[in-house]
Amino acid sequence: MSSYSVTGKLHEIFDEQQVSPTFTKREFVLALADNPQYPQYVSFVLVKDKSRLLDGFRIGDEVTVEFNLRGRVWTSPQGDKKYFNTLEAWRLGNASPAGKATKPAANEGFPPPVDVNNATVEDDLPF
Repeated sequence: MSSYSVTGKLHEIFDEQQVSPTFTKREFVLALADNPQYPQYVSFVLVKDKSRLLDGFRIGDEVTVEFNLRGRVWTSPQGDKKYFNTLEAWRLGNASPAGKATKPAANEGFPPPVDVNNATVEDDLPF
């Protein structure tokens, strides 16, 4: 089976659900912003012991998700077929530097402020 990988921000994390005595699942939503004007919200599921993988993450964290694409067909009593897809995650990794959540800063796009009292400034000006 092929596996895939995608990186995005955790948008929503749901509680673990006990589906049967031996089967649990936990869903989460990742916001993918390849085009920030139109983010895509993609739902993933963790099953059984993998559902605990979300415990160390918070909404807003940038994560890399490795997952398998699963599909199945269901036939209604009337004979109509319906197809379902599931993105079954099996590994989560923090994609943020230093393991911190990536929240947009008020000065995004600008260099960070410098404390002139404690900073060592290199003079690289040509004059």
